[in-house]
Amino acid sequence: MSHAHHHHGRAHGHDHAHGHDHGHHDHAPGAGHHHGPAPGERGFVPAISLNLGFVVLEAAAGLVGGSLALLADAGHNLSDVLGLVLAWVAARLTRRLPTGRRTYGWHRGTILAALGNAMLLLVAVGAIGLESVQRLLAPEPVATGLMLWVAAAGIVVNAGTALLFARGREADLNRRGAYLHMVADAGVSAGVVVGALLIQATGWQWVDPVLGLLIAAVILWGTWGLLRESMDLAMDAVPAGIDPTAVQDFLAAQPGVREVHDLHIWPLSTTETALTAHLVRPEAGPDDAFLTGLCGELRARFGIGHATLQVESGDPAHPCALAPAETL
Repeated sequence: MSHAHHHHGRAHGHDHAHGHDHGHHDHAPGAGHHHGPAPGERGFVPAISLNLGFVVLEAAAGLVGGSLALLADAGHNLSDVLGLVLAWVAARLTRRLPTGRRTYGWHRGTILAALGNAMLLLVAVGAIGLESVQRLLAPEPVATGLMLWVAAAGIVVNAGTALLFARGREADLNRRGAYLHMVADAGVSAGVVVGALLIQATGWQWVDPVLGLLIAAVILWGTWGLLRESMDLAMDAVPAGIDPTAVQDFLAAQPGVREVHDLHIWPLSTTETALTAHLVRPEAGPDDAFLTGLCGELRARFGIGHATLQVESGDPAHPCALAPAETL
């Protein structure tokens, strides 16, 4: 369920290592346009349209039939539609070219979208949870026939969407995340079908609000991870897949490097990472081959595609003001 973990593959990133793609940076202020559609975006639009339509249908059926399990399942499906929208928007935004004022393009928008997604889901969880508790205290009859058929349709919709993303999921984390979510959703819808059959067989109306609470707990579990991770990204924390100590050690081990300071690693978007560092190399003069090789290594080893390295000779008469560890 936690979209942040799945929906952000590295596949859509434009890696800008300084010393390479300068062509990307030299656009006129109005140049925020797209290139053609990328293969990573295939399947998103039909999947979003189909699932959003189904969420509206399922929510309406839940209200009409008085089923909290259906409403909660609609909330769960909505969480995945939001995840799909986020993955798709991330793919589009990271391809918008930088402008004179927005030198990073719109990449940070993906992080803001993840944060908004998490907050919206927490509100949905609160509403479903509150209603479920009230319904447990005062049970009401549920239209189990409607509940059964709509949830069964949910299995079909989610399984069908999973198939849209089955191709190419090995190469692209975004697609794998979308695929896994749809499989999980089909499972939740199957749970609602079982719940409807149980109410029909036993007349236990409380099964419906209990299912509502369980599904709300599932959404909460996933959303908490998304909220924590998107908060970290928004606060410029080192992205989860990168060990800052390993990067520090790697840079310190480079030929001629006596010291590394002012190391910063932060996310440009949900898929791209930037790094700045000062390297003290007393014996070395300007060395483009060293810098180019190092940028390539950082990209290959750590997935850091936007590295800027300042090389200093370590002259004690002109110490670097940013060298002490506690300076920003």
